[in-house]
Amino acid sequence: MAILGTLAANIWVFAMSSDGTGPLKTVLDPLTNGKFFAMLAMMFGVGLAVQYRTAAAYGRRWPGRYRWRQVLLLAEGALHTLLLFAWDVLMGYAVTGLVVIWLLRRSERVRTAVMWSALAVNTLLFGGMTLVYVALTPQRSGSGGHEEWKALFLNGGYLEQVAMRWEDFLGTRSEAIASFPMLLFLFLLGVRLYRAGVFDDDQRGQRYRKLMTRCGLGLGLPLCVLGSHISYLGELHRYGFSIVLMLGYVGLAGWLLDRTRSRGQVPRSLSAVGRTALTCYVLQNLLGSVIFYGWGFGLASYLDTGDVGGLALEGWVLGAALVIALALVIGARSWLRRFDRGPLEAAGARLVSLVPEHFPRRVGRG
Repeated sequence: MAILGTLAANIWVFAMSSDGTGPLKTVLDPLTNGKFFAMLAMMFGVGLAVQYRTAAAYGRRWPGRYRWRQVLLLAEGALHTLLLFAWDVLMGYAVTGLVVIWLLRRSERVRTAVMWSALAVNTLLFGGMTLVYVALTPQRSGSGGHEEWKALFLNGGYLEQVAMRWEDFLGTRSEAIASFPMLLFLFLLGVRLYRAGVFDDDQRGQRYRKLMTRCGLGLGLPLCVLGSHISYLGELHRYGFSIVLMLGYVGLAGWLLDRTRSRGQVPRSLSAVGRTALTCYVLQNLLGSVIFYGWGFGLASYLDTGDVGGLALEGWVLGAALVIALALVIGARSWLRRFDRGPLEAAGARLVSLVPEHFPRRVGRG
């Protein structure tokens, strides 16, 4: 769900309409903006908790090769940023993962202190940015930088786009840097929820998921609608309110799966995308680039210069997102009929396996 939700949020960036408004986008923004960025981060934390428990069960050393998985993810994120998508999230997740791997060897008290401190810093940071935004709104300049990027991606060649991403590499990393406290909180929250049994298939897990659904949707949805419609709250919406609604989504997904056939077509499709998450994330950005950018099919240029607007434009964008999502689902399910892992997942595991595992400390309970 996090991977496909990321596609639903990023498709507007490919369409060069991230600053535009329309009836569909007005409805979708409070539901998607920042929610799946947060969900994917939390699931990374869950993944690290699973890996830690697995290492403990088999008496393996920690972090062993797991830290090298994060280093590899950092390199993959850098390449992905340069070659495909300037607003990649993998680098931020990789750096956060390295910190959380270290914290998993510390006490629960230390992790709790770090988790809530990270949330406090995140709230103060984006709350302060909101106040600055309000104070400086009359002096804000135009969108010349955005127009330069837009012109290049509408009509420029692939190598020209790579060159611009290289020139502005540090600039496009600004979100990863600013959102580090949020990512650290979400990773550690994922660890805590996993260990608390939120994802277990028992009555306790069901109670947790029902509570997350009620509180997350009941509080998060009004906050995100408010943040989406008041421009001053944009940063606080994406990096604060979205966390609350994301937890509601997680609870709702679990609540629905508790009441459906676990081997139905929808759960099987979501599971296939989840098992090939890295491959699907990169592939969705590749397909989005091919469909929208000037060196590909040029749909963004057509929508920008053609007599298309309002619901028709948004229909084209959402239609493209649906095509990409279907391609991911069909591709993932077809691939997993023959292989255990996605192609990028398998290649990464192979590279990490080449690193000698001789680290000093064994996993303890935690």
